[in-house]
Amino acid sequence: MAKLKLRAVDAEDMSVISACLQDAIVTLGDMTWERESGRFLLVASRFCWEGCRDAEGGLLERVHAGVCFDGVTGVRHRGVDQSKREALLSLLATTPVEGGIHLEFAGGATIRLEAEEILCHLQDIDEPWPTQWRPSHPLEEG
Repeated sequence: MAKLKLRAVDAEDMSVISACLQDAIVTLGDMTWERESGRFLLVASRFCWEGCRDAEGGLLERVHAGVCFDGVTGVRHRGVDQSKREALLSLLATTPVEGGIHLEFAGGATIRLEAEEILCHLQDIDEPWPTQWRPSHPLEEG
């Protein structure tokens, strides 16, 4: 499988990156905001949805991916325990909003990146490895 290397400059591009990062696992310790350069960086264990198989169709994989958001002027968070730097967070969506981008995690945690425009890069940074766990989300009853 080819390594991903993607760039987003608008909401449509960002939806592709969001889909690639859905169910990525990241820790607070693997995220940083470089205030002076305006960069927010994270490294995540990304589930390889683009090569997803199984139900006896083959191997499921994860890969480490680096993600960079440029032009970030502020970072806010809600529902994130800053003292738990090694706690695993499951990224559900990366959503452009007025004045920034929301990183939405399972359990209701959100990190808001304040930025005037979207400029995001995602790149796989090593070789994929096999996993037996395919992420799933129970359907809400309503």
